[in-house]
Amino acid sequence: MSLVPWKKREESRPLVGLQREMNRLFDDFFGRDFGIEPFRGPGQWLPALDVSETDKAVLVKAELPGLDAKDVEVSLVGGVLTLRGEKKEEKEEKTKSFHRVERSYGVFERAVQLPCPVKTDQVEATFKNGVLTVELPKSEEARSKTVKVKVG
Repeated sequence: MSLVPWKKREESRPLVGLQREMNRLFDDFFGRDFGIEPFRGPGQWLPALDVSETDKAVLVKAELPGLDAKDVEVSLVGGVLTLRGEKKEEKEEKTKSFHRVERSYGVFERAVQLPCPVKTDQVEATFKNGVLTVELPKSEEARSKTVKVKVG
């Protein structure tokens, strides 16, 4: 009986270790949200979005804390919903000494490709407690239909 050296599972698959190292490099350079949040320039911030779908409509919710409805523009062109606006920075007092500044200010723009055709004349947008909700009713072609199967 002979002894065979034991190899860790990753050593037998060399590309797994390489992939893990590349992921770590990207996480270190871009931050953990790489791939989830598009790149931002100075003076820009991106509100968080939820996009969901029911049988009758597509719903888009955006967190816009510190804004009013008048600060937001909603447009729909060619199946793309675009949200634009600006969150203005509050006047800072000269006597304050900041220890941490994490709140974001500036211009934002988010565009969402809709998953199906919608009735553009029936789109509704509401703003409540810092959350913008856009309801986009699906067109008749996009709604799911049940087809009865005939026998014979």
